[in-house]
Amino acid sequence: MKKVLILSILFLTFSLSYAISLNFANKNPTRVMPNSPNQILSYNQVIKDAVKSVVNISTTRNIRVTKNFQMSTFPFPYEFMEPLFRHTPHSRALKSLGSGVIITSNGYIVTNSHVVNGADEIKVTLPHQKKEYKAKIIGIDSESDIAVIKINAKNLNAIKIANSKNVKIGDVVFAIGNPFGVGETVTSGIVSAINKDKVGLNQYENFIQTDASINPGNSGGALVDSRGALIGINSAIISKSGGNNGIGLAIPSNMVVDITKKLIKDGKVIRGYMGIMITDINNRLASIYNHKNGALVVNVEINSPASKAGLKRGDLIYKIDGENIEDASDLKRVIGSKRPGQTIKIELERDKQNITKMATLVSKYPQDSYMLHNSNLEGLELSNLTNELRYQYRIPSDIEGVLITDILPNSKFEQAGLQAGDVIIQIENMVIRNIKDIKKAMSKYRYIPKRIYVNRYGNILMFVVK
Repeated sequence: MKKVLILSILFLTFSLSYAISLNFANKNPTRVMPNSPNQILSYNQVIKDAVKSVVNISTTRNIRVTKNFQMSTFPFPYEFMEPLFRHTPHSRALKSLGSGVIITSNGYIVTNSHVVNGADEIKVTLPHQKKEYKAKIIGIDSESDIAVIKINAKNLNAIKIANSKNVKIGDVVFAIGNPFGVGETVTSGIVSAINKDKVGLNQYENFIQTDASINPGNSGGALVDSRGALIGINSAIISKSGGNNGIGLAIPSNMVVDITKKLIKDGKVIRGYMGIMITDINNRLASIYNHKNGALVVNVEINSPASKAGLKRGDLIYKIDGENIEDASDLKRVIGSKRPGQTIKIELERDKQNITKMATLVSKYPQDSYMLHNSNLEGLELSNLTNELRYQYRIPSDIEGVLITDILPNSKFEQAGLQAGDVIIQIENMVIRNIKDIKKAMSKYRYIPKRIYVNRYGNILMFVVK
């Protein structure tokens, strides 16, 4: 009996060991090595051209600051000197560094909007050169963090661009840029994740995540694959300390190309707008719908494209123009990539029935939006109030005025305290109802400091702009 028990235990142990051994990899893997002892495994040949396409960007921002003097140091009566020296304004130059990628041989360069936005001066240095080129901004899209600048140069090394839809997790990649201002630097890693959204950095997100080191100064640089082809523009890192913790984010090349073309053509990105509020479908709601992925409509704006197409609260949108919609962020990105006036096919689920709707998109901002150039209000982007904008910015129907949809960073208006979302209701003694009134006020009060009254979330505020 004991022999049988011992044999049974031995058999069970052998069987378990054999079963476990089946889960192990081959104990004698084949290792690949150079063809001869004099060869070195290297990616130098495949990335050397890409390195020539990544530039250093230096920006300067002039900030107005006020210095308070200690009156006790002056041998004059305080009452006489105090008005002269209490607030003495002066300028202070803030400098920063970043990277950019040459996309055309005649000088167009793509970078991050946060690298150049608000800069008073932009200088570009080509790889392995000391000469600096002055650059001008062609267009900025802060919602995707992409900008295009241009230098006066020819026969530049434009980078090869890959289709970012073909990027896979585990692909070997290289981050090229100018970290900490030390000059051209290449770091390596792999693609850690794709289609990363809900990071909270941009309005439109679809990041490639990598563990290749992306440090301060790498922003706007290139993320390339093992062929040296551009798959993304380095944008940010996720870090509590500010250093590299192995989570870098890059904007995929397909999004970069799409936005870059629009910026070069129009100077800005005009996105399609459908007029709905959406949310993700969670586990609790999933039992109500046949589709488990998509964007759930929670509100439809009156007289919007969605309303005219017949969309309702509770609809689950799972496809746009045949493209699968995974969640609310995905739908926002897809609609934002469409142009105003474009008719889209919407596939949705309503009461467990599949329905198809057609909607013609409008502009996210109305056509009468107006950027005031070469005037005493330069730096403000304004729009007449519409139902869409009232809904988007939660502006009551009884408020009349002109909406500030964007404001140039470090402009005199931002320094005075104005913000995007403010509604200008009066300039000096002139009541403002539309952009025509703004133009009249510009002309009438051109040479004096202007008192600008705005409605901000129901509060009336006054700012003085010189």
